[in-house]
Amino acid sequence: MNVPYPFSAVVGMADLRLALLLNAVSPAVGGVLVRGEKGTAKSTMVRALAALLPRIEVVPGCRFSCDPHRPDPRCPDGPHETGRGATRAAHLVELPVGTSEDRLVGALDIERALSEGVRAFEPGLLAQAHRGVLYVDEVNLLQDFLVDSLLDAAAMGASHVEREGVSVRHAARFLLVGTMNPEEGELRPQLLDRFGLTVEVAASRDTGERMEVVRRRLAYEADPDAFAARWVAEENALRERIAAARALLPDVRLGDPALRQIAATCAAFEVDGMRADIVMARTATALAAWAGRTEVAAEDVRQAALLALPHRRRRNPFDAPGLDEEKLDETLRQHGGGNDEPDPDGPDGGPGGPGDGDGGGGQPPQDGPPEPSVPGQSRGDEETGGRGGDAGEQAPARAGEPFRTRTLSVPGVGEGTTGRRSRARTAQGRTTGARRPHGALGRLHLSATVRAAAPHQRARGRSGPGLVLRRDDLREARTEGKESNLVLFVVDASGSMAARQRMSAVKGAVLSLLLDAYQRRDKVGLVTFRGAEAEVVLPPTSSVDAAAARLESLPTGGRTPLAAGLLKARDVLRVERLRDPARRPLLVAVTDGRATGGPEPVARARQAARLLAAGRTASVVVDCESGPVRLGLAGALAAELGGSAVTLEELHADAVAGLVRSARSVQSAQNPNQSRGRAA
Repeated sequence: MNVPYPFSAVVGMADLRLALLLNAVSPAVGGVLVRGEKGTAKSTMVRALAALLPRIEVVPGCRFSCDPHRPDPRCPDGPHETGRGATRAAHLVELPVGTSEDRLVGALDIERALSEGVRAFEPGLLAQAHRGVLYVDEVNLLQDFLVDSLLDAAAMGASHVEREGVSVRHAARFLLVGTMNPEEGELRPQLLDRFGLTVEVAASRDTGERMEVVRRRLAYEADPDAFAARWVAEENALRERIAAARALLPDVRLGDPALRQIAATCAAFEVDGMRADIVMARTATALAAWAGRTEVAAEDVRQAALLALPHRRRRNPFDAPGLDEEKLDETLRQHGGGNDEPDPDGPDGGPGGPGDGDGGGGQPPQDGPPEPSVPGQSRGDEETGGRGGDAGEQAPARAGEPFRTRTLSVPGVGEGTTGRRSRARTAQGRTTGARRPHGALGRLHLSATVRAAAPHQRARGRSGPGLVLRRDDLREARTEGKESNLVLFVVDASGSMAARQRMSAVKGAVLSLLLDAYQRRDKVGLVTFRGAEAEVVLPPTSSVDAAAARLESLPTGGRTPLAAGLLKARDVLRVERLRDPARRPLLVAVTDGRATGGPEPVARARQAARLLAAGRTASVVVDCESGPVRLGLAGALAAELGGSAVTLEELHADAVAGLVRSARSVQSAQNPNQSRGRAA
């Protein structure tokens, strides 16, 4: 529909409305990250906000939207003369999830640059968004290097393109809005920190409010023009208020009492770095301007903290988002420096103002970490609860403390989504060779291009210095980096695991592997087997915190249907290959290798393992057997799978490092001369 849904007509969503309006008043706040479930009007509100922004004046013909009164002296289309220009609406630029780096930052015409000696630059989406809105739906699904480029430009207000000695820089100041569904995976904490504000949204549970949402949406779809006409007055009032707040913003004073509260709040909540302090200061200043005041008050600081701090307190994906509002109020009282008491209801900001919200504080953090446990407990610490895997239902054991785990990878070289686990041919990475370009030229391999052109210079009539190049001479760099994988966990939850109370250590190990998968940008899935069958507890997803939650409440007990678990894993991988053929799987079986469930359990387990091996599935078996006497069943399973086996002790990276250090110490003691020779 050509007529956007009116911003004023959105029901509820007070915190999101406020965060967007504050960025419209002061883009220096740093944008908004909107986290929430699907169908909560996230995209609708962003598109509606773009229609509220004041019209901008641009230099006619400039592809980079330069302000004619203050043109960018380094604009690639410049230099521009100061004067009046043409006016137009601010652009709303939407960044697709599957975009390329060249489409985002712009592309240099390498062929013209080398053959004609001209700097020909095609602007990207960052240039189009200058002085407007850049909207990234599902920002958590973007590849990391794209998010890095995007947030770097947002922070610096400029985009830099460097390609084979040719450099282009242009202004890129925009209102950045990213939306994401946390169930589909989290952003890394380093990237979360780059967003100025964050808002958690959810559909209302109030019947009357939900009725009004449906009523307005149906009216809009029936006649968009008539519906928009009903809200013209409210839209114009918001537009005028944004313009007035922008004009007032330079006059707003951030006094020492308010600055002391900002610094004390960031210190009390132990946020990393100083970006949170700066964002809070800018947000509080924008809040004062939005309310029509020239002095930042305590209620501005409180509201700024609720918007700027919750996402900065997450240090790993298993931390609960949110802010403890009682602690916040106590900190503000202690460092108030006057009679200004924070208003728990926020300032009265009118339509879309702070007073419309509920504070947006989210949930308080969970109570501390789970009880630690050490992988590979001694037999003396274990209490038997059954025999031979026939133990009955048992209460779920809590996961042990996560640890730094040994790196597991898929052998060979893949071509999957960029990540940090296994070797792959990627667009970014170290150069491993050159090839003729297939389609548009990507990253130029300069030396290979020169070598290809050199033998033909006499035939092309070159009489002086320089190089005569043709299209056939161009060579593209072949690069190798890292890819992410699908890590499918197959966890034995039977009585043979729970009877000796090893599940705490096992869950701690799987939690560590999940954390490792999060850091390496993998997809994860979870299959468990116990009793008489296997179950897909979590279909493959990018949300490792969802996997951690399922793992924590995992029931245990019963027989060990190992074959059912392996066959279920095979089915999951078969379906996933159809959905995402380029992503290579890594099967991680967490078991002691026992097989007691179903007819001929051992033979069927071996057959299932051989089927997985025939499909060339990379496999690792985490051997959970413990005690002085071990049967080696997990090692035999790994052999059938064609993979490797590691014990819980070996999985622990610190333990592996300790074993290596011990081995080196023994070797040095046995051969001191050789050791000294290496050191020299």
